[in-house]
Amino acid sequence: MSDNDALYDVCERTKNPEHASVDDVVELILERAQHPRTEHRDAHLDEMMATVVDRYGTDPIRTVVHRVLVDGTPFRTATHGLEMSNVDGVRVGTTAGQFLDELNAQDDD
Repeated sequence: MSDNDALYDVCERTKNPEHASVDDVVELILERAQHPRTEHRDAHLDEMMATVVDRYGTDPIRTVVHRVLVDGTPFRTATHGLEMSNVDGVRVGTTAGQFLDELNAQDDD
């Protein structure tokens, strides 16, 4: 499956209030960018997002997350019209999908 075929269980897309929202995902990205986890298997995602947030700020991150998770925009083109590289769009999209899955799994517990 290519990244543009993915359907995400995000509240704005599913209308299911039990699914995490774009705001939840963005908040987690920003939290982990500010306080990267150490000794965690996904610590590289936190460090990567710290660099991306520092480089572009929060608004472009929020836009890319929404485009990827809700609109189904491919990671590499979710940066269209933004001052962000396509590679960083892939990084944000990958991290957003992973963090969304994590948030939804927490709600299942």
